[in-house]
Amino acid sequence: MSSGTELTSNSYLQHHLQNLVLGQLPEGYPRVDGELDAATWTFALNPQEVMDMGFWSLNVDSMSWSIFLGVLFCFFFHRVAKKSNSGAPTGFANLVEMIIEFVNKNVNDIMTVKNPLIGPLALTIFVWITLMNTMDIIPVDVFPEIMKLATGNPLAFHKIVPTADPNITFGMSIGVFILIIYYSIKMKGVGGFVGELALQPFGKYMIPFNLILEGVGLIAKPVSLALRLFGNIYAGELIFLLIATLIGSALPFFIGSIFGGMLQFVWAVFHILIILLQAFVFMMLTIVYMAMAHEHH
Repeated sequence: MSSGTELTSNSYLQHHLQNLVLGQLPEGYPRVDGELDAATWTFALNPQEVMDMGFWSLNVDSMSWSIFLGVLFCFFFHRVAKKSNSGAPTGFANLVEMIIEFVNKNVNDIMTVKNPLIGPLALTIFVWITLMNTMDIIPVDVFPEIMKLATGNPLAFHKIVPTADPNITFGMSIGVFILIIYYSIKMKGVGGFVGELALQPFGKYMIPFNLILEGVGLIAKPVSLALRLFGNIYAGELIFLLIATLIGSALPFFIGSIFGGMLQFVWAVFHILIILLQAFVFMMLTIVYMAMAHEHH
């Protein structure tokens, strides 16, 4: 999408799938308003600038929304905890208690070794990911249009679904992976942890093969956690955008708006299942991996 050019389906998709990225461009970098006089931290205006900013760039929208939703989760759950009493919960407190009981049941069913960290970790993962996934239900054009009005820039990017950004999903999965390594060493010792990698499944005479096999399995845990969540949410977001572009280009505006709105509503209802399921899967796999880290062979 560019100023003064006709909006196409392809440019619409590219614009709505692009994050608002803050990064550094080198001295002499050519931009619309001329070359940069010095290395400058700025917002990317197109995907090429995002690539040229390199690794040390920040997806401002994903980071901002994930932090905001995390703070929102902590605020409301803290308020419920402060007001809780021995009586029967009502309203939002009843929902919070149901969620906590649901998470605790799954933790107690899987964990054979008691660890006070696992329950809060599982609860945080489930609620936080659910909140981030739920942002996908908000109509895809709302926040990009708000950004255009707020900045006066018709090219303003803004994605509000943090879990449709692999940086966010990999950040969470790497955090879980660090805990897996930590508790594996804490519970089994360095020798026990290395022994599991080197001596299984074929014994001491196949140590190189065992290391390759178990090493790949270990690395696959955070990778599968991150990619499963990202892939499902990104695909759901893409379907919302495809419905908007295909209906808008194939039918007159009035008919397309009604028909497109109906399709968007149907997909949104179905997508609610995906939102909850992906949060549940991430939580359950985290509990299973943590249980494996605590158990001796």
